Amino acid sequence: MVVKIKDIAEKLNISVGTVSKGLNGASDISYELTQLILDTAIEMGYKPKKMLNEDNKKLCIFITNMEYKSKNDFGYDIILGFKRHAIRDNWKVFIEEVTPDFQKENDYDKYMLSKGYNGAFFVGFALNDLWLKNLQKTKTPTVLLDNYISRNFNVGYVGTDNIEAFDISIEYLKKLGHSKIGFFSAFLDSMVANERYEAFFKAMSSHNLPVNENLISFGYYTIDSAKYTIPKILKHNPTAILCGSDVMAYGAIKACEELGIKVPNDISIIGFDDIDICKKSNPKITTIKQNRLEIGKCAYISLEGIMRNVFINKTTLRPNLVKRESTKKIN
Repeated sequence: MVVKIKDIAEKLNISVGTVSKGLNGASDISYELTQLILDTAIEMGYKPKKMLNEDNKKLCIFITNMEYKSKNDFGYDIILGFKRHAIRDNWKVFIEEVTPDFQKENDYDKYMLSKGYNGAFFVGFALNDLWLKNLQKTKTPTVLLDNYISRNFNVGYVGTDNIEAFDISIEYLKKLGHSKIGFFSAFLDSMVANERYEAFFKAMSSHNLPVNENLISFGYYTIDSAKYTIPKILKHNPTAILCGSDVMAYGAIKACEELGIKVPNDISIIGFDDIDICKKSNPKITTIKQNRLEIGKCAYISLEGIMRNVFINKTTLRPNLVKRESTKKIN
C-alpha cells in the first residue's frame, strides 16, 4: 500500500496541511512537531511523490575516510562501477562526503527523506560511525561496503571474500616453503579489519601452520605506518608477511629496505587490493586483487534488489592472487 500524506495526518490527528509543512521543513510549525511528522512518515514507509516519479530517481553514494577522485585512488573504480550501472537504469547518482559532525547533525532516514533519495551506498565507514547505528532500524534501502548490519532486511553488504583471500595467500606461501608468517594490518575498528584478522588465523590453522603472536602488528592504511610496526615483527625473524592493504605492503617493503633486509630474497611480502602502487613498487607487489569496478556494480545490483523487495543480505566477490616479484620460494 502506498502511504499518503492523509494517512500520516489521520495517524497523528492533525491536518494534511500541517503534515505537508512538516515534510517540507516549513518554519511556521514547531521543531518538535516537525520531528514527530518526519518520524511518523519514516515509520509508515512514506515516500514523497518526487521519489516515486521516474523523472526523479535519485541514489546517493555517501563516502568518508576514502580517496576516490583520482584514477589512482582506491575508491575511484568502486564509485565508477556503481555509477555506470545505475545510470543505465536512469538513476541520477549523487556523491556526498560526510563527516562525524555531519552524522551527528543529521538523522540518516530524515536526511534521505528530505533529499528525495531512494537508496544509498556507504563507502569508507567504520564500525563506530553514528550512521551505522542509525542503519540498525532504517527502512531506507542501503548497501554497505565492507560493513554489515544484522537483522535488517533493508541493508545489504558487498565486499570481497576475505576468508578465501587469505586461504589462497597462505596456501601459496606454504608452497613456497614459508611457515613463519607475519600479519600486518589495520587496527580492529572496522568490519573488514576484523574479518581479515580472523581470516588470517583461520587460514593458518587450515594449512596446519602455527601462529606466532609476536609476528602480528597493527597500524594505519598509510605507507609511514609500516616504519613503526614492521621492525617489531622483523625482530622475530618471519620469512613472509601478509599485509591488509597494498599501501601497507609498500610501506613494509620500504621499512625492510631501511633495515637492510631485501624483498623477496630475505622476506616475502603480500598486499591486498591490487592498486597501481603494486606495479610501481620495486619489487612489484604480489597481492590479492579486488575487482573494484565489479564491487561497485554489485553494490548497485544489491541496492536495486532491496528497493524491489528482494532482500539481499551479503554479496561477496571472489578474490584473485596476483603473483609478482615480492614473493619468493625459500631455498
